[in-house]
Amino acid sequence: MNIVERAKNILLSPKSEWPVIEAESSSVKSIYMEYLVLLALIPAVAGFIGMSLIGYSAFGVSVRTPIVSGIANMILGYALSLVTVFVVALIADALTANFGGQKNPLNAFKLIAFSMTPGLLGGIFSLIPALGVLGLLASLYGVYLLYLGVPTLMKVPEDKVAPYTVVLVICAIVVSVVIGAVVGIASSVGVH
Repeated sequence: MNIVERAKNILLSPKSEWPVIEAESSSVKSIYMEYLVLLALIPAVAGFIGMSLIGYSAFGVSVRTPIVSGIANMILGYALSLVTVFVVALIADALTANFGGQKNPLNAFKLIAFSMTPGLLGGIFSLIPALGVLGLLASLYGVYLLYLGVPTLMKVPEDKVAPYTVVLVICAIVVSVVIGAVVGIASSVGVH
């Protein structure tokens, strides 16, 4: 899998890319190794640079995360972002039958991994902390990609695609909040 081509295709022509993704005989491991481990570096490294090296200023006060804490947060955040993909994929697969779709753990993983592309790429905005919200906006496009991929990969009937997508997004937000809390707790008891 060519990471640049895949990212370009899923972002620019998702309706034609989801059937290509479904037909691929990739594995969870190959998607991690050839795609996710590289893309997940973008928000992790950009966030480290933005918060520890550049910092942010407000009302005449400049704030930066100490380097050691920044590195610890970067590594932990990176690892947990990879875990998040797996957990949300498990949820996506488990929910499928409730919405008339077909359980398929590999397709659920493909759906979550590739629909996260805009959010991971949008992590580059974390280089400048004040622009970090643009990364969140990029993630909204990922919700649209998820919506487009659901009928192809999970075989959910058209009339249930929107409810399935909404429930899955809510579950993903809950997982992210829980993982964010873990990172926050680890940061507060970690090296300062």
